[in-house]
Amino acid sequence: MKKGVSFLVAVAFMALASFLTSAFDPSPLQDICVGINDPKNAVFVNGKFCKDPNLTVADDFFYQGLKNPGDTQNLVGSSVTFATIEQFPGLNTLGISMVRIDYAPYGVNTPHIHPRAAEIFIVLEGTVLAGFVTSNPEHRFFSKVLNKGDVFAFPVGLLHFQYNIGHTNAVAIAALSSQYPGVITIANTTFGSNPPINPDILAKSFQLDRKVVQYLQARFQ
Repeated sequence: MKKGVSFLVAVAFMALASFLTSAFDPSPLQDICVGINDPKNAVFVNGKFCKDPNLTVADDFFYQGLKNPGDTQNLVGSSVTFATIEQFPGLNTLGISMVRIDYAPYGVNTPHIHPRAAEIFIVLEGTVLAGFVTSNPEHRFFSKVLNKGDVFAFPVGLLHFQYNIGHTNAVAIAALSSQYPGVITIANTTFGSNPPINPDILAKSFQLDRKVVQYLQARFQ
C-alpha cells in the first residue's frame, strides 16, 4: 500500500514539474527556427511559423534596434526599446529577448509586470534605483541603487520599476527569459483600460475618492 502511495506521489510531482516547465517558453525542437509571418512552406512549432532553414541567413540573427537612444521627452521621462520576437525574428523558439531603457534625469520606468519572464538588468550609464515587490501576503520590497556596470534581477511575474536618481541621463539593458515576455504597466492598465473599469470598483480598491479615480482615468484614456 505504501509503495502504491509513494508511486502516486512521485507521479503527482512529475506532473507538477511538467506543468511548471510548460509555463515558460518551450525549448526549441530544432537548431534554428527564424520567425516568419508568411506560413507558406513553413512548419508551425512553438512561437511563430519557422522560415525554411535552407533560406535562413546571418541577418536573421542580427538586430540593430538597440543602438539608438529612445525618446525620453514624455510624462514619465523614460523610453523602452524592445528586441522581442516581434522586432527580431531570429529569437523565435529561443526563449530570450532584450530591451534598452533610456531615462531622462529623474525619469522612471513605471511599475510593471512581465507575466512570462524573469529579467536581468544592467546599468550602462547613470545611477538607477531598481526595486520589486513580492506577491501576497508579504509584499516585501527589495531595492538597490545601481551604478554603471551593476546588475539586478527581477523574478518572473513580480511588480518592479527603475528610477533614474541621477542628474544626468541614464541607460540600461535588460535581458528577459521569454521571446515575448509581455508587459503590464500598472497605471495604464488600471486607469486606461478599454472600456474603463467602473470607478466605484477602483475607488474602493485603492481607497480613493470616486472623483480622484475619474480624474486618473481621464488622464490615461
